[in-house]
Amino acid sequence: MDSSTTRRDATRRKLFEAAVTLIAEQGFSSTTVDEIAERAGVAKGTVYYNFASKNVLFEELLRHGIELLASSLQEAADEVTGRGGCQIDALDAMIRAGLEFISTYPALTQLYVAELWRTNRAWQSTLMVVRGRAITVVEGVLRQAVATGELSEEIDIPLTASALFGMVLVAALDWQSYQPDRSIDDVHAALSRLLQGRVTGRPE
Repeated sequence: MDSSTTRRDATRRKLFEAAVTLIAEQGFSSTTVDEIAERAGVAKGTVYYNFASKNVLFEELLRHGIELLASSLQEAADEVTGRGGCQIDALDAMIRAGLEFISTYPALTQLYVAELWRTNRAWQSTLMVVRGRAITVVEGVLRQAVATGELSEEIDIPLTASALFGMVLVAALDWQSYQPDRSIDDVHAALSRLLQGRVTGRPE
């Protein structure tokens, strides 16, 4: 990768971080390109050089963030199965990876959850696509769990994947907002018990 590409990637990362923080703090409509540029420490023209508009920046921000999350979930699952672990252990590892991601990017997560409930945004179709990217990763592990007999064939895979994904999002946001004194190990243990007891129907 040449130096110009490296610089461009670094600039885009700064813009992503500035935009997601500002929008999470004060909302999309109230956030201006000037503010994003100032927070990122770049000229206003740099924003438009990298993104055609604030809407495009936001759509790319969603894509970038959820792709990072999906990749971290997949890597966690692959690491477990790569050393011979079962699919339920892979799901548990994905829960941990999701909590770690949300702990690292709380503003992005808050923004993502808030936008899920809005239906009048220009980027709704993009939001559904990026959501599907993360859900598909979870579905893949669930399908393998059914194929290996770890889970019943009767489970609704798409709905179960959505439920697990939502469980991690909501629990992590509650943890970050209302129970910040709790450790990630505490939160993971609680969700792990829920996974083991409620999804598989077997004790830990």
